Amino acid sequence: MCETEYQLSYPGNVFDYLVLLVSPIQDKMVKEKPNSIRIYDKDGYRRRAACICVRSEAEAEVLLVTSSRRPELWIVPGGGVEPEEEASLTATREVLEEAGVMGQLGRCLGVFENSEHMHRTEVFVMVVTQELDEWEDSKTIGRKRQWFSIEEALSQLALHKPTQRHYLQQLRHSKHRTYSSSDPPPIISEHDNDDFTIEPETNNCTASEDIADDKDTTESTPTTPPACNTMTDEDGEPGQAANEPVSPPPTPTT
Repeated sequence: MCETEYQLSYPGNVFDYLVLLVSPIQDKMVKEKPNSIRIYDKDGYRRRAACICVRSEAEAEVLLVTSSRRPELWIVPGGGVEPEEEASLTATREVLEEAGVMGQLGRCLGVFENSEHMHRTEVFVMVVTQELDEWEDSKTIGRKRQWFSIEEALSQLALHKPTQRHYLQQLRHSKHRTYSSSDPPPIISEHDNDDFTIEPETNNCTASEDIADDKDTTESTPTTPPACNTMTDEDGEPGQAANEPVSPPPTPTT
């Protein structure tokens, strides 16, 4: 209907007419979930989950996707945890939506804390077994995916998401370590070890099935975030939070 109205009533030249038609399309190229509810942990950090998708168990290649806000740049697929959803399920859902891949979910690399944008991202490893020809974000916002070597991925992330390079650092250093199912995943600052030469802390996080069974972790408690902190969109990028529903704070206990 909008196209018909412009065609019948707009008095400008053909170029201006085409700009009017394209502008509404460009506005829709940013991924938004207007009805989503953001979940926060007990410390007021927004809860997110992401996947390092690897091509094989050798973990020599990782899959990145284009940013919804800057489609010429690459990021790790991930997004916000939804109500009553485990982080492991969020991770598999987000990679299917953003990258169009499915596979075997493996170890957790840790919970990566971004104090600047006030979110914590639980990151898993997935060995990809199926790549769809078309997927949700490829059809709605034109998102692309591409395989990179670890070194290439580090270079690409440095251009737009330098903090996500910590995921790959932990991927390399955790591959041959043993994991305990009794300890929660460690919280790792995204702002530490920027030279990527220092050995990260020992990772004791569990595989996805163990996390899914842990219903009593304090991190899953939703809270209202501090009003002064910068909010982020579905890619973990700065965004507006006006009129956005948030999960209620927990009921105080005596």
